[in-house]
Amino acid sequence: MTTIPAGIPSPPREWRSFNLGAWLRDLGLDWFGFNLVVNAYALAILLGIIFAIFIVNHRLTTRGAEKWVVIDVALYAVPLGILGGRLFHVATHPSDYFFPGANIWRIFYVWEGGLAIFGALMGGAIGAWIGARIVGLRFWSFADALAPGLLVAQGVGRLGNYFNQELFGAPTDLPWGLQIDTPNPAIPAGLPPETLFHPTFLYELLWNFFGALVLIALLRKFNLQWGRLFGLYLVWYGVGRFFLETIRLDVAEVIFGLRANQWTALVAIALGLAIFFVQARRHPGDEPSVYRPGREWEDPTALQSEDRYWLDENDQPLTDTEAPATSDEPAARTPN
Repeated sequence: MTTIPAGIPSPPREWRSFNLGAWLRDLGLDWFGFNLVVNAYALAILLGIIFAIFIVNHRLTTRGAEKWVVIDVALYAVPLGILGGRLFHVATHPSDYFFPGANIWRIFYVWEGGLAIFGALMGGAIGAWIGARIVGLRFWSFADALAPGLLVAQGVGRLGNYFNQELFGAPTDLPWGLQIDTPNPAIPAGLPPETLFHPTFLYELLWNFFGALVLIALLRKFNLQWGRLFGLYLVWYGVGRFFLETIRLDVAEVIFGLRANQWTALVAIALGLAIFFVQARRHPGDEPSVYRPGREWEDPTALQSEDRYWLDENDQPLTDTEAPATSDEPAARTPN
């Protein structure tokens, strides 16, 4: 009798993707006969992006921004973020893609997994800067609004690693150890099949969700602006990622005894601290607006005035000197 190890079970391999067309045909709803394979990893990334968009939209509109202006910025930030995340992953895992007989096109197989958050941050930052400039938002205002939403998106996205059974940690006998199907190239040779592994996807998910709550609490207490909240995001995520990298089993480039992503996490921490203190010194006051000067947006429903405008015979507003003086006599002209 086979003993089923305790711990967290991984989803079956067949759950990694499903044929949407076949599923609709089984329900009698497919009239076009199409086949569309949907990957759980892609769904997790998409769901994380949706969560982030809703959070950023709420945070921007509470500061006077136009509703859903975040989508205009996301049109630039999301594609460049995905591109940057993939290129950074390939650069830090070259042995997975460059070897004799390798299919070079696998570099672009994003649905198989492999989006490095640090690369996504670099590419996404470029896209966010471009999008913010186009719509007239201050880049740092957008970055601060994004910070908690980005942590939530990253946490949700880690569910994709769970479905792909990838990026798990070292063997453990803890009760919440993760079951991993064999064979798996990341499992060291010689381990028994009932071995459990650290669920690093779950550790990062919880760290990110808790971090989003911490950032929101700090913002409410200290009203952090001018990029300082985003700086704290970099510090928070960098610290968590540095320690999680110490237990991950996936192959990565090692530089002076540290994994490549650990060095990147240290850079993120240093950059976050620099942004926080430099911006605090340069901008001791509050931001006047989330929009750049001259690009402010006005809510059409708020364009109501108590001023009394008077029209001449051509329905043109009179100046103050032309308008009749206030008196008890009926006005010669009707106020608009």
